Amino acid sequence: MLNKINESSVFLKEKTKLLPEIGIVLGTGLGGLVKDIKITHSIEYKNIPNFPLSTVEGHTGRLIFGLLGNKNVVAMQGRFHFYEGYDIEKVTFPIRVMKNLGVKTLFLSNASGGVNPKYKVGDLMIINDHINLITNPLIGKNIDQLGPRFPDMSEPYCKELIKKAEKISLSKNIDLHKGVYVALTGPTLETPAEYNYMRIIGGDTVGMSTAPEVIVARHMNIKCFAISVITDLGIPGKIKKVSHKEIQKIAEASEPKLTTIIMEVIKSI
Repeated sequence: MLNKINESSVFLKEKTKLLPEIGIVLGTGLGGLVKDIKITHSIEYKNIPNFPLSTVEGHTGRLIFGLLGNKNVVAMQGRFHFYEGYDIEKVTFPIRVMKNLGVKTLFLSNASGGVNPKYKVGDLMIINDHINLITNPLIGKNIDQLGPRFPDMSEPYCKELIKKAEKISLSKNIDLHKGVYVALTGPTLETPAEYNYMRIIGGDTVGMSTAPEVIVARHMNIKCFAISVITDLGIPGKIKKVSHKEIQKIAEASEPKLTTIIMEVIKSI
């Protein structure tokens, strides 16, 4: 894998002289951030050696380099999911490449189903911890050059960045929750019994991404910050049929608030 990471990194460094310090995974609810990036280079995944292709509606499939809040950034416009059929190493491969390019801090977003009865559709939740029920991306032979065999996960999401986001949300009058994200493989949305189980084990929201990316990032000592958009509810009495298109519409409605928080946190770094 190390050779593939290096091959992809060399290709990208030849395309742009910009050295990113911040990586962004433009998941559901954060796509509009692209218009705020002063783009220097935009490279389609299909042209990057060893990169998979995003097959999910709403995930474009480009790697964007540019300036955001006077910081050099690289942004994934479209992420990869385990349910697309890629192995977990492939799903998290771009995060490995980001580290090789110089990224020290990673920002992520996602759509999720709220299982905390205090949550409502359209709410935002800072992820302060997760329960990963997707295959762990570190299974297999460890590459010591990337990180330790048994990485510490006592602080998967940076407490300092979380505090900054909370202060920003107060100053901007943006309501924020803070809680635990449960990551499942998908692609089915959860059954009522599964939603109940997620709550019992300590979850506040449930989704199909983010945790594997964060595990890989922390393995390489990258700081992480992530926010979920609550696009549907897995709360008894509030569970309704929902489609992927409806989830996208709800996420888009919450996008301005989410973009503001991410922008301001990046500026504060």
